[in-house]
Amino acid sequence: MKTLEDLSNELKKKNIRLTHQRLKILEYLSNSKTHPTVEEIYHALKNEVPSLSKTTIYNTLNYLSELKLIKTLIVDDNEARFDAVTGSHGHFKCDECGKIYDFDLNTEAFDTEYLDDFKVNEKIVYFKGICPGCLSKI
Repeated sequence: MKTLEDLSNELKKKNIRLTHQRLKILEYLSNSKTHPTVEEIYHALKNEVPSLSKTTIYNTLNYLSELKLIKTLIVDDNEARFDAVTGSHGHFKCDECGKIYDFDLNTEAFDTEYLDDFKVNEKIVYFKGICPGCLSKI
């Protein structure tokens, strides 16, 4: 579990200075495995950071994404979720419970020779189905 101090030190090493609110958002994301939405982040932090607004969260997430400190996931048409794991991995969303799971995946192994004339900025792998927990209830 990453603390606020750990994150602050990591960012200082990269010459990135963040406000307390931004650090709290990054801390929450770094310690969350749920790929939260803006709404979930807001409800989780509003008592701890009373001055926090949804606008601040949106702006912070955009900023952290630009810095490549987090990833934005669009898993359904209008559902943006956020992930502090920025390395190569895939996502699985359960159709029953809605949870999103990370799984190890070497995206560099994908053959993209047919895209020789293209510049690939990001490789996103996303599966949908039913997770083991929900399967056991069926």
